[in-house]
Amino acid sequence: MAGSDKDNAGVVAHPPFIYLAGLVAGTGMELLAPLGQGAFAVVTWQVACGLAIVLAGAALLLFAARRFIVAGTNIPTHLPSTALVTTGLYRWTRNPIYVALTLIYLGLSICGGLWWALLLLPVVLVVMRYGVIAREEAYLSAKFGDDYTEYRNRVRRWL
Repeated sequence: MAGSDKDNAGVVAHPPFIYLAGLVAGTGMELLAPLGQGAFAVVTWQVACGLAIVLAGAALLLFAARRFIVAGTNIPTHLPSTALVTTGLYRWTRNPIYVALTLIYLGLSICGGLWWALLLLPVVLVVMRYGVIAREEAYLSAKFGDDYTEYRNRVRRWL
């Protein structure tokens, strides 16, 4: 990037840690002031439903990450982007990894009966939107110019 001594998006935190922080906070809140029967007091339907969502998220994560590997670009946000990935799942969403992490968070919350974590999910998504995605979009726009602008205009941010 011209005029910059760093070649990364400068996000507020690594995205998996943002999701993990929400889960940890939600677990703590559930232990201190349960919204249901308490953390980890779950029933079979919750485990089955939550596990299915976690597995869908994990599969999505693997497919999305594979596109980065095939393109030869970095996945971690603190490393430079060396290619603009627009194929595979990236034809339908600009952030399939974040969609996957959201599904995993959702599934784990349901599996564990972590209702506070579910209530914190919008906060996590706001942090992702403004602390990660907005910064990545600015970085990618500066780095890839018109190619990124055309891609951004063609493909939705989430779904």
